Amino acid sequence: MTKIKIIQGDITKMKADAIVNVANNSLLGGGGVDGAIHTAAGPHLQEECMTLHGCHTGDAEITQGYNLPAKHVIHTVGPVYSGNKSDTDLLKSCYQKSLDLAKKANLHSIIFPAISTGAFGFPAQRAAQIAYNTITTWQTANKDYPLEVSLCAYDNKMYQLYKKIAA
Repeated sequence: MTKIKIIQGDITKMKADAIVNVANNSLLGGGGVDGAIHTAAGPHLQEECMTLHGCHTGDAEITQGYNLPAKHVIHTVGPVYSGNKSDTDLLKSCYQKSLDLAKKANLHSIIFPAISTGAFGFPAQRAAQIAYNTITTWQTANKDYPLEVSLCAYDNKMYQLYKKIAA
């Protein structure tokens, strides 16, 4: 049975095997969730990210969590919304590759923010539906692998949107 937890709050304060960072292609920090995660994790996160030499849009990389309550950070680069079909494919890929990385690293809990819905401009309703569908498809395909998946909303509007989609 597939299940996704819907939670609200500050992802940088949440305990899990991994939290997902909505990164830019350099992986070296930026604004929004990315900046908050880098600040909370401390300088060693950026040092490790420098060794990765960036990340393509739709792909994901994993690092240690350093000063975060989460053991690891999975960095994924979401698409900047343009209205093209490729936006949907790249957003799906962010969730898919993050889940695959969590499994490969033998992690058993992961928390996602609302990828690409902030400064990257992806419409929240559509992004939330893509997230939910991609995660449930992955859970079905990997039903023998125990992975607790949470969608974290920073504000009440996104939280209510996730709750509605998950109902």
